[in-house]
Amino acid sequence: MSSELKVNSATLNVSAQSKAKVEVPPEQLKYANLLLYGSWTGIAILLVTFVLYIGGIMPSYVDPSAMPQYWGMKASVFLQTTHAPHGWGWLGMVGYGDFLTLIGIAFLSLLTVVGYLILLPAYLAKKDRIYSAIVIVEVLVLLLAASGILKSGGH
Repeated sequence: MSSELKVNSATLNVSAQSKAKVEVPPEQLKYANLLLYGSWTGIAILLVTFVLYIGGIMPSYVDPSAMPQYWGMKASVFLQTTHAPHGWGWLGMVGYGDFLTLIGIAFLSLLTVVGYLILLPAYLAKKDRIYSAIVIVEVLVLLLAASGILKSGGH
């Protein structure tokens, strides 16, 4: 039994030593903190806007009680039937509770781009061309996809 304790103790010491040697670059800590606090902020936005919508505090474009009749529809049929906007058209409809809830989703989606933009200056300062190029390409791809220019998906 005492040999078991020594092995466990040695394992714990090795584990503690290996943790002490890990150094996380400051830009990665900023990125992690952005995701941590940004995610919780986004969840709070989703919660508040959902309560405003489902509580009837804000008017609905589509009455929540009518939603079950639309659940089985394809998105294109739903948009045509309800005359709801598509793509970025929802921004003009944030006065309706059902569209207001999309603000939280858009906020959460934007966190990735903002996070990459936090990393970019540090990579450029380090002259890390590979990571800088990856970040630039990733931001461009995300912005292009979100823009709706490609007319793919729901845009």
